[in-house]
Amino acid sequence: AMAEEPATICFNEEDFYCPVCQEVFKTPVRTVTCQHVFCRKCFLTAIRESGTHCPLCRGTVTKKERSCPKRALDVENNMKKLSGCCRCCEKQVRFSRMRHHYKTCKKYQDEYGVPSVIPNFQISQDSTGNRSDTSTFDNGEMANLQTLQRDASAHPTFKCPLCQETNFTRQHLLDHCNNRHLYQIVPVICPICVSLPWADPSQVTRNLVSHLNLRHQFDYGEFVNLQLDEETQYQNAVEESCHVNI
Repeated sequence: AMAEEPATICFNEEDFYCPVCQEVFKTPVRTVTCQHVFCRKCFLTAIRESGTHCPLCRGTVTKKERSCPKRALDVENNMKKLSGCCRCCEKQVRFSRMRHHYKTCKKYQDEYGVPSVIPNFQISQDSTGNRSDTSTFDNGEMANLQTLQRDASAHPTFKCPLCQETNFTRQHLLDHCNNRHLYQIVPVICPICVSLPWADPSQVTRNLVSHLNLRHQFDYGEFVNLQLDEETQYQNAVEESCHVNI
């Protein structure tokens, strides 16, 4: 008799889902003690807020992990090998490419309210939280604009994407959303995220209030140099950690 074929294991997006950003993992890392997996950027951001605890279960995270978390290479490799269905168009996409697919999937963008074409120019944000393109500026104008943006970034204000009310500081936006929109689950683009230099202007947040409480309990400018790119800051953090007693 022929041996029975092993049952096919069906994977879906939920198997590769970051509990912080609620998207498919990007550079997954795993905590040593409790074995929970997060996107590297999400983990480092959450750790800056929560201190010494796992963002999911409050398990202990070592000082070494807080600056250089252990990559979940098994998850990363599975994401490169396995495919799942786009949640809107049903197309089969490798999990490692799912985020990229969502940027170009018309049905996804129609469903979640993201523009169908992401313009290929630099996105900036003025002090009221409005995006503007800088594709038509020459170098001199760009330098002046960046100076103005640096000044504005010290005390930026934002528009609530759920009710369009304007002129909120970061803390006032948190308070406003917790008071007025606590149970409103609408996919939007976080205005605070878009204001950061490393922002992805197409990144949709499914639950804004939860996202604000997880990611924006503090002003990034107080903790990081916003003029440096993320990779440079990451390298600086690793170098600094080498000079600290673990």
